[in-house]
Amino acid sequence: MYGCNEAHEVAGLSGFYPLACRLLLHIVSSVNDVRSSASRDAGVAEWAKAEASRLMAATGAVRRVGTRAVRTSAVADPLPPARSELLRLAFRRPGIGVAEAAAELHLAPNSVSTMVSKLAEDGLINRGRVASDGRSVRLTVTEAGAARISQWRDIRMDLVGRALSRLSAADQQAISAAIPALTRLAEQMEEL
Repeated sequence: MYGCNEAHEVAGLSGFYPLACRLLLHIVSSVNDVRSSASRDAGVAEWAKAEASRLMAATGAVRRVGTRAVRTSAVADPLPPARSELLRLAFRRPGIGVAEAAAELHLAPNSVSTMVSKLAEDGLINRGRVASDGRSVRLTVTEAGAARISQWRDIRMDLVGRALSRLSAADQQAISAAIPALTRLAEQMEEL
């Protein structure tokens, strides 16, 4: 291992001797530092995996309860989850194409095309051809489709609102405070 004089000369930091020496010696002071850093990183990774498991279990449970409430309360027949996701996407992004929807939902374009056909048969979505390219299809939600989405949203919001009101003030504040972090987590997940 280098001493202070050799370390700053090797690194080309002779003008910054005191600071450079302290930093370089700290960084490479021993194999034990490297091992403890690696075990610390492994510990953080294990903690993150454990927390991810808890988070996914909790958010999955909330989503399942909401979905079950919609399925049991809906006036019309419930849609399969992938079709309801596609309908909600077309509602959020009127005029989206089939290929764009497939990419957004991480599904094969032919699967989305099949779902579009079924949603159109059910009167929930319209397929409009692009004038400049007769093959391209743009999706818009019908009034019946918008009413269905509104019904789903109302059922879920009512359920969540009633459940939140039954929680302690501390739990309500913790959930409210977590929403921005959960949004950022979703953004990070999309980038991976």
